[in-house]
Amino acid sequence: MGDVIGEVRRKFFATIDQKVLTNILKQYIADEDTMWLLGRVIDSFQTGNNKKVGLPLGNVTSQLLINIYMNEFDQFLKRNLKIRYYIRYADDFLILDTNKSYFSSLIPKIAEYLGNELKLSLHPDKVYIKAFSSGVDFLGWVHFPHHRTLRSTAKRRMFRKLKQKYTNETLASYLGMLKHGNTYKLIKRINVKNYQ
Repeated sequence: MGDVIGEVRRKFFATIDQKVLTNILKQYIADEDTMWLLGRVIDSFQTGNNKKVGLPLGNVTSQLLINIYMNEFDQFLKRNLKIRYYIRYADDFLILDTNKSYFSSLIPKIAEYLGNELKLSLHPDKVYIKAFSSGVDFLGWVHFPHHRTLRSTAKRRMFRKLKQKYTNETLASYLGMLKHGNTYKLIKRINVKNYQ
């Protein structure tokens, strides 16, 4: 099965249009007090040029608001474009299908929707079409039909962080993450003696 991988533009949280987000929220929330509170959270992020764009990176509320914002994109892909196999996490998404020319026809439609409706654009360097059998780089892992491996940059970052600041909590966190892929050799390399 082939696939198309996409990512919305760099600094995703900083590019969210606050007016578009507020209008989306108003479609679902009738309570004025709740809207006032959400407005305060949204307005708490200001860019240097005073544009009403962006959400604070790292806030739990921002993560929730991003999912509400991008739900519009999800619905467009599923209901309007009738895409059957689609996965999204924040601004990264993956579409699976067997027809390569179908993917080529999707990209302009996706770009147009994002630009017109959500004031976003596709990342120019992170939209590509490739065969699933050659490995799909998605969310820090390279996924193959029957296994997954940790992305090389994620691997290097993990070892660098363990060397910089080794704690039992950090080690436990990485070991928990590594359980989700084919990482037996990596787990063996993470030896307490190497980092103390």
